[in-house]
Amino acid sequence: MTKTAAQPAFQAITLAPGFALGIRCDGDEIIEIVYLPPGPAQAPTTPLAAEAVRQIQAYLADPGFVFGLPLRPSGTLFQRRVWQQISAIPRGQVLRYGDVAKALHSGPRAVGGACGANPFPLVVPCHRVVSASGLGGFGRNGGDFLLDIKRWLLRHEGCTPC
Repeated sequence: MTKTAAQPAFQAITLAPGFALGIRCDGDEIIEIVYLPPGPAQAPTTPLAAEAVRQIQAYLADPGFVFGLPLRPSGTLFQRRVWQQISAIPRGQVLRYGDVAKALHSGPRAVGGACGANPFPLVVPCHRVVSASGLGGFGRNGGDFLLDIKRWLLRHEGCTPC
């Protein structure tokens, strides 16, 4: 997902290898984390944004880092069930969309849609869900840029080959 004019400004932008992450939050909860093309960082404007940047940078330094950010409830009941399921996938492992679907008595396409709607990438690790034939999509099929991020995240977490 990329920022559009209709979306509110980020409260922080932090840099990662080959991409950036925009953070939207209010005083109490993270509203959204967005993958962005490489660009300048933006200093946090709130204490929660500063904490989100600190935790994202900790994950980038150590893929074993466990996030502890307050996330604003969002999505449908089904999406939240998918996000809960994928949050349980251990670092360095992947599940196929079909595996997640089977556990939830659903279909792989519905799981893929829920993964694509995930407002909290990294924190809710949708990059750990792949297709039966390979990497699959990422970020609602955001093209090579987002697939490159998915590849990097899986390598960063020690998932080889994934």
